[in-house]
Amino acid sequence: MEDLYQYEKELWKKGINYIGGVDEVGRGPLNGPVVTACCVLPQNFVLEGLNDSKKLTEKKRNVFFDYIKEHAICYGIGMCTPEEIDKYNIYEATKIAMKRAIEEVQKKIPLEYVLIDAMPLDIAIPTTSIIKGDAKSISIAAASVLAKVTRDRMMYELDEKYPRYGYKNHKGYPTKKHIEAIHKYGLIEGYRKTYGPVKELLEGVKK
Repeated sequence: MEDLYQYEKELWKKGINYIGGVDEVGRGPLNGPVVTACCVLPQNFVLEGLNDSKKLTEKKRNVFFDYIKEHAICYGIGMCTPEEIDKYNIYEATKIAMKRAIEEVQKKIPLEYVLIDAMPLDIAIPTTSIIKGDAKSISIAAASVLAKVTRDRMMYELDEKYPRYGYKNHKGYPTKKHIEAIHKYGLIEGYRKTYGPVKELLEGVKK
C-alpha cells in the first residue's frame, strides 16, 4: 500500500510547510467546466480512507469534503468554462484551471511547493508532477475530493433545472442515455462544442 504522506514528508523534512496538492476533475464530460482544486494540509492531518475521489462512495466523498475544508490550512478552487475549453483545448484549459486554483491559495498563504496529479505546470514555484498522484499523495487526494464534489454539485444543480437529461446520473459524461437525451431534446447551456458527440449534433443541425 502506498504511503500517502511520502512526498509531503520529504518536503516537510526540508522545512517546506506550505505544500499544495493539485488535482482536476471533468476532462471527459460533454457539459460543464473542468474543475481543479489546490489543497494545503497541516502536518498532523489524518483522514482514514482518503484516497482517489473516484474510489470513494459519494456519501463518503461528501463527508470527506466537509472534513477537508474544515481542517486544511488553505484551499482554492479553479475552473475553466466550456467556452474556454473549446477555445484552448481540454489539456490547456486544465492547466489554466490548475493555475487559477493555485492563485486562489497564493492570495492567502505563501505557497512553497506544489504536487500535481500527472500534469506538468510552468509556474514560479517548484512543482512535482506525480502519475496517479491522487493515490500517492495525501494533498493531491484531498484536492481530488474537493474538485470532484464541487463539480458534482454543479451537475446536480443542472439536473434540477433540466431533469430529463439525467445529470444526477452521468454528471455530464458521454453515457448512452446522455447521448440519447441530447439527440432527443437538443443542447442546453454549457455544452463543449468541440467534443465529438456535441460537434456531430451541431454539424447535423447545420446540414
